[in-house]
Formats: sequence, structure tokens, C-alpha cells
Amino acid sequence: MAAELSLPAEEAADGGSQQIRDALREAIVERRLAPGTKLSEADVGKLFKVSRTLVRGALQALSYEGLVKVERNRGAFVAYPSPEEAREIFAARRQIEPGIVTAAARNAAPSDIVRLRHLLAEEQRLTGQRGRDARRAEIKASGDFHLTLAAIAGNSIMERFMDELVARSSLVIALYGQSTASSCGHREHEEIAAALETGDAEKACRLMLHHIDHIETDLDLRPKNGIDLREALAI
Repeated sequence: MAAELSLPAEEAADGGSQQIRDALREAIVERRLAPGTKLSEADVGKLFKVSRTLVRGALQALSYEGLVKVERNRGAFVAYPSPEEAREIFAARRQIEPGIVTAAARNAAPSDIVRLRHLLAEEQRLTGQRGRDARRAEIKASGDFHLTLAAIAGNSIMERFMDELVARSSLVIALYGQSTASSCGHREHEEIAAALETGDAEKACRLMLHHIDHIETDLDLRPKNGIDLREALAI
């Protein structure tokens, strides 16, 4: 596995930092790297067989997204959002996602509804399956539903905002979530999709706000323990 993740010299010189960023980001979003996990430049560089300079660039990119915190004289850590940050993230979602579903209801073509239905079918297939890999896939499918709504809305800026908000929400849920309700209820996704299919923007907005409330209600202040860097990256 390590050989598969090592980067050829030419790739390391052109885009290697992006590949490291993507791998770390995926591990954070899928909750394989827990909040507070130390991301040593030396350890990450050794795992990917690249220089610390490339690793530093990846960590800085993640810090801009709020997923990594870089502390002077201590290094980089997976961000450990405070309860106040968690509230701000969900407050932002309440501001942004009703606008997204309104635009999606207006813009959705039959092919977009088919795409949503395929996502929901995959989410349903994964629901209830056991094992770490199945849980990771379910988390990703849930986030993809929200990101697909943003894509259907047709606003690339809002889509980028949602990409960050979904990632940071996953981090908050990793730290404070009490149950699988935090990963977004499949039934609630189905109801939102049905409202979009009929073009009922008002209902879709109401359902989305209820959905966000449901996720946030499931949060508490008890942190969860994670696994080490090598295991999280499956190297």
C-alpha cells in the first residue's frame, strides 16, 4: 500500500502537494483522522515518500479550509472545533442551504433528479451495513447528496462554500456526534429530493432546515478517540 501512495519525482514537483492534501482531507472528512490528531511533517513525508516542503504546502492548504490547525512551535493538528465553532458552522448552513435548494428546485432537470435518486439508492444500500469501510462510504454518500444539490443549483461559488461546510461539519460530527443521525438521515434526504422533483422550493427549504436542525440536535460535547495516522491513511 505504501508503494501505491508514494509519488514519482515529476509528480512531487507538480501537484504532489495537492495529492497529499486530497488524501489527508479525505481521511479527515470520512472521520478516519480524529480532531486533535497530530500531523507531523516528518511522518506524513515518510508515508508519502516526499519532502517536508510538499507536506507543509498540503497542511497549509488544509488550514485555509479550517480542517487543520497549525500551531507555532507545536506543528499541525487536525482541527478541534470548539462548540462555538460548531454552532457557527451549522448557522452558516442554515443561511446557505435554503438558497441552494431554492435554486436547485428551479434548475433541476430530469437528469438531475435521476442523479439524486442514484445517490439515495447508494446511501440506502450502505445504511445498516457493518464495518469501518461501509461506514466511511455511507458518510461520503451522505455528504455527496448535499454537494450534488449545490451543483444542481448552478452556482460555483456556493458549491465551493458547501464543499468546505460539508467537510467542516464532518469534523464537528466526528467530535460531538452521538449517533448515526449525525451523518444525515436517509429518509430526510428522500423527502428533500421528492420536494425538488415536484419543484416545491418552499417545502424543500423547510425540510432542509429541519434536516440541519436534526443533525445539530444530535451533537454533544464529548470528544471521540481516533486512530493513528498510518491506520487512517491505510498505508
